[in-house]
Amino acid sequence: MGDIIGFDPSDEVVTLRGIPVPLTSDVGRAFISDAARNAEGLINDGQISEKYGLSIKAWRQLVKTHKALIQAVHREHERRVRSGLAAQESAAELFAKAPAVLGTILNNEDASPRHRIEAARELRATAGNSSERTAGANDRFVIHIDLGEDRKLIIDKERAPLTPDEAKKRLDEDAEQR
Repeated sequence: MGDIIGFDPSDEVVTLRGIPVPLTSDVGRAFISDAARNAEGLINDGQISEKYGLSIKAWRQLVKTHKALIQAVHREHERRVRSGLAAQESAAELFAKAPAVLGTILNNEDASPRHRIEAARELRATAGNSSERTAGANDRFVIHIDLGEDRKLIIDKERAPLTPDEAKKRLDEDAEQR
């Protein structure tokens, strides 16, 4: 892992894997984003160090003394908080642990039956095997327009990809109607 040698803390460049990288480049912006995620507790120092080829000591020196990086990370963190991305990623991280917690409740013989059943329902919903879903509900779309005086316009179509022959036929039909 690389150490930082003779860097200028006000410079808009960081050295990653021995290569000077401008903070405004794609790699620099990804580094800033990961640094913000690190500040939010979503990734740890070891993950940053490994990904960008820095020693832990070099990483900690950067985030304490590199003024341009610190400012960029603060701006990115504010952007992530305001856009809701920070909360969304944090919630996703916590949600990933939910099946293990639910599994513990489900398998706990001392838990109340009601809690065990609720845990089973949540696990089923998370797994995507919900029997409550209506089969084929998304296979059709219906447009219903009430024109008044008992006149209605109803368009009931199947939602499915067209085969190339069907697409050509519909194009031909549309061209004839014009």
